[in-house]
Amino acid sequence: MSRPPDPSSVRIPGPWTHREVSANGIQLHVAELGTGPLVLLLHGFPEFWWSWRHQLPALAALGMRAVAVDLRGYGDSDKPPRGYDPWTLSGDVAGLVRALGERQADLVGHDWGGILSWCTAALHPRVVRSVTVLAAAHPCAMGQALLRDPAQRLAARYLASFQAPWLPERSLTRHGAVLVEQLLRQGTGQRWGACNEFTTVARRYREAMLIPGVAHCALEYYRWVGRSRFRFDGRRLSRAVDRRVRVPVLQLHGTDDPYVLERTARRSAYWAGDGYRYKVLPGVGHFVHQEAPEHTTALLTEFLGRE
Repeated sequence: MSRPPDPSSVRIPGPWTHREVSANGIQLHVAELGTGPLVLLLHGFPEFWWSWRHQLPALAALGMRAVAVDLRGYGDSDKPPRGYDPWTLSGDVAGLVRALGERQADLVGHDWGGILSWCTAALHPRVVRSVTVLAAAHPCAMGQALLRDPAQRLAARYLASFQAPWLPERSLTRHGAVLVEQLLRQGTGQRWGACNEFTTVARRYREAMLIPGVAHCALEYYRWVGRSRFRFDGRRLSRAVDRRVRVPVLQLHGTDDPYVLERTARRSAYWAGDGYRYKVLPGVGHFVHQEAPEHTTALLTEFLGRE
């Protein structure tokens, strides 16, 4: 049998600098490029920091300090046995901003990173200058949709399949983590899934999922969601984030996202303030910033430049 990849394998060379940062009691791996106002890039499932490879150079070229992080449990960041709830994960984000020597950051998050951007803006508002969310509804919007919208429940049926112990980990890592590639392909629009880049991207994410501990940690994010429905901390979180975000918000969503329906994403407007902008990307699926990197980066840089 071949040996599993080392966590350092995610330190893919490029114009960026790799380093570790201590925040909220753990070590987080980041890739950093540029100087200026801090833009913190938060990836989703089943990815790692490299999902922002297109945006890092573009943001740096415009005079920003772009930092992409491996979230807790992913890539070359620590993989502790606990802490995969939005309370702790938002603390990671807020702690990372301070550990990077900044008082505030523009948060840019995709999928789980988008959820954490919403949560951090509510739970740690002093460290957030703006929020950009890709392919993620506000947690309260998603909660309402799962209760009231059968189509969204069907689209999010993977949540139930992730709740069992250990079996999902085995499925996720079996045959070289081929399920990761399947989830990517099912979530994309037709154009990206058919291009040459997709094969390279899928290989990178499959390898990263095979790093010891990553599959379990990644699934613990979803298991907390399942468990929290019946616990006080879940209700407490819902109350804590059920407030309007008081910083500018840009929300980008693909019309062909099969996991978070576009009408679910639009519900998020209720929790955004006066600086809210919502942009739809036609023909794009769940992996917005990778399927349409130039369009995404243009919208992002325009938003950050006008704040």
